[in-house]
Formats: sequence, structure tokens, C-alpha cells
Amino acid sequence: MRFRLIAIAALWALPAWANVSEPEGRDPSAFDIMNFLSDHGLHALDDERWNAYGQLTWISSFKLPFTAAYTNYGGTNHSLSPNFEHSFTGTFTAYLGAKLWKGAELYWVPEVISERPLSKLVGLGSTIQNFELQKTGAATPTPYSSRFFLKQTFNLGGQWIAKDSDPMQLATNYQSRRVTIIAGNFSVLDFFDKNSYSGDLRRQFYNMAFLSYAAFDFAADARGYAWGAMAQLDFDNISVRVGRFTPPVNPNQLEIDFRFWQYYGDQFEVEITHDAFGHPGAVRILGYRNQERMGRFDDAIAAFKADPSQNAANCQSFSYDNPNPNAPDLCWVRKTNVKTGLGVNFEQAIYDDVGLFLRAMVSDGNTEVYSFTSADQSLSFGALAQGSLWGRPKDYAGVGMGFGWISKAHAQYLALGGTDGFIGDGKIRAAAESVFEVFYSYKLPRVVWLSADYQLINHPAYNADRGPVHIFGVRAHAEF
Repeated sequence: MRFRLIAIAALWALPAWANVSEPEGRDPSAFDIMNFLSDHGLHALDDERWNAYGQLTWISSFKLPFTAAYTNYGGTNHSLSPNFEHSFTGTFTAYLGAKLWKGAELYWVPEVISERPLSKLVGLGSTIQNFELQKTGAATPTPYSSRFFLKQTFNLGGQWIAKDSDPMQLATNYQSRRVTIIAGNFSVLDFFDKNSYSGDLRRQFYNMAFLSYAAFDFAADARGYAWGAMAQLDFDNISVRVGRFTPPVNPNQLEIDFRFWQYYGDQFEVEITHDAFGHPGAVRILGYRNQERMGRFDDAIAAFKADPSQNAANCQSFSYDNPNPNAPDLCWVRKTNVKTGLGVNFEQAIYDDVGLFLRAMVSDGNTEVYSFTSADQSLSFGALAQGSLWGRPKDYAGVGMGFGWISKAHAQYLALGGTDGFIGDGKIRAAAESVFEVFYSYKLPRVVWLSADYQLINHPAYNADRGPVHIFGVRAHAEF
């Protein structure tokens, strides 16, 4: 409650504070701390030695009651409640950057979160309605360090490109041909699988289906961050990225396994940018390979059938606390396994401030989800527009569809009463889980956006016996 009151008060005060401080003649939307210091002779904005930014976001979601043939069948505890529920998240983030030596940049990003998920964050497989939610979060505000990494750039030639000052980006000049090495603590999604129209969810869509590929089980702790290193080669309009990152010790938990030579998540991505009919676009191909201590669905089923005492209720190691004695459980069969996936990411501007996006990924579907959602295959697409067409150039509006599927082995495991990190109704009539989302984000003067959102989720937990689910959301977001 205290975090909520502070957040509301800060969002209320920000427009007035910005109005007092903003230099005359500047675009109001451009106000931030670094511009203010630059205009008062306290900071070199075109060649920064350091910078500092912040953001504050409050999201509330309201789930209406929905119909379900059964809930937590057989005593399982992973169904989305069919009753009315309210969920919220509040986040405050500080972005701090400093230049150390030629080409070297250091970034630290502390953050605070307060949250209450729907149904303790179970019951949705690939369409979690609020991307900010974390598996181990709580209503009590929790501070933590989300990122701490070193970035080293080696210029190789080509045209000079000016990079503007932004969160996790010092204002500087790079060449179009360069190699960048990044090492430390950060999110895979900070640099892989970027998309101009689907990814910056504090301004854009709310649902996690539009954050990344829902089937991209990238290595991360329960908050979405990992330790690791990556390299990127930029050669004019082509970029190639490769990276290795640390998984958690147990699926969707905070403790990290630092034995990166034994357990890891590797990814490789190629990006090609282009112009089509005078409008920019990009195509990205991403593949990942995880080697982690995880259970296979078919192994869990076989172990239970061979010995019914190897059931969910009898687990003595890490499990998802399924009390059903008549269900298999992945806890009995965790060992070193490999998980792979391949995806394509497309974006294309079609008019001034209007763009289309599409993502599709297929993962092998043999093993449990370790760090992200429960999807084994996923597809999302839609459109995003800024308000230039209707005289509101800083507003955002979007419409999108997201789909997730599970493999045959995954469905068989759930049908027998098994659970994974997010889902398990006790039985299942398997179907694609999908979300339709539409939102509008209204830019207040200076630094605050207010938005309204509607989501229609069909077949929650890939189960045709449950839903549809109607969710309404509101968001306040400030940048400074």
C-alpha cells in the first residue's frame, strides 16, 4: 500500500515539476534529467561521460469471472481462478551509465517492484496479462539490482553513427562496422530479439505474449535476468549476435547456477535491416540451445507408470508443490538435458509512425519450461501506431494477437495431472492458448503516459474446457 501511494503521488507531481523546469522552446516530450542538466551547462549531452535516467510504472489488471468445467481437478493447484481478481505491479527503475575509457561503458540498473499476480501467477501458459510480473514477487516493495554490465566497443570502419543519450546508452558516436562485447548481469532481451513495435511494453502492449517469443525459454532467474557474456558484430545493415548466459539452479527461481561450462543458455541471432518503399524494416532469425538440469515430460510419465510411488505428492526435491498422488512429476527425472528452438522476428513500417510486427518460434517441446512461459510453439503479430495521424504524435495505440501451443508430450503430462512452472488444471482438452489485445496510451504534458487496455484470452493453460477470460487494465508510466 505504501509503494502504491508513493507511486501515485509521484506520477501526479511529475507533470507540474517538469513544467517548472523545462527550458523554453523545447518539445515538452523531450524533457528529462539529462536534457535539463545540459541546458543549464552542467552536462555534455552530445558526448557523455555519464548519464542517469529513471522510470516509474503502475499497472492494474481486473479479471472478470469466467466459466470453467473444472478447476484444480484432482487436487492440483495450478489453475487460474474462475472468480473476479485484481492484479497490480508497481516498478521504479534507475538507469546509471558511465564511460570508463575509450569505447568502454559501465551500466548499473537498480529497481524496486511491488506486485500481486492473478492466482499466484499460475493458470496462464503463454499469455500472462502483465509482463512486469515476476515468479517470486510480493506486495511488499522489493529492491534489487537488475543489471550491472560492462560494454566495450571496437570500431572497424564505415560511416559514423550518432547514438543519442538514453537509458543504458551513453550519447556517443559509433562506426557502422564495429564489434561490441558485453559482459555482466543483464537480460537476454536487452540485446536479443528486439522489435520496434512489440517489446517496449511500458509504452506498448501489456501482455507477455508481446514481450518476446513466448516459446523462447531464454536463460534467466525468476526476475528475467542472468549473468553472461555476448558479442555483436555490426556490418552496416547486418548484425550478428552470440551469447552464453547462466540459468537458475531450479526452474523459475532466483538462485543462479554459475557453472556456465556445464549448465547454460546459448543464443545466436542474425538481423538484417532494410528499407521497403521508403520505410524501414528488419528481419531477425534467432536460435537457442539450453543445457540445463531439467525434466522431460515423457520421462516423468514413464517413471510414474513404472512405479506409481514416483508421483507428485511424494517429491522430495524441488517441485511445483502438486499434492496429487495420482499424477506424474518432473522432480523424479531431472538430469542434464538439452532444449532448442528457432524463431523469426519481423518488423516493417508501412506509414509514418505506423508499423507491423510478427514473431514465430518453434521449440522442441520435450522438456519443462526453465525460465520463461510454458509455450512450446508461439506466434504473435499486430500493429502499433503513434498518434501523428490524429494529431497526437506522442500517443500510442496498438492491436495484436498472440498464440501459444504445447507439444503432444507436454499435453499428455498435463492430462495425467502433472504441473509445470505455470500450468496444470489436473486434466486437459488441449487447444491453442490465445490473446487478443487492444490498448491506447495517452501522453500527458511532459513525462507521463496513461493507458487503457483490454485483453481476451481463450483456452487458458491450453485447455479448451476453460475460458474465455476478459481482462481490463490501466497503466501509468513516467520517464525522467
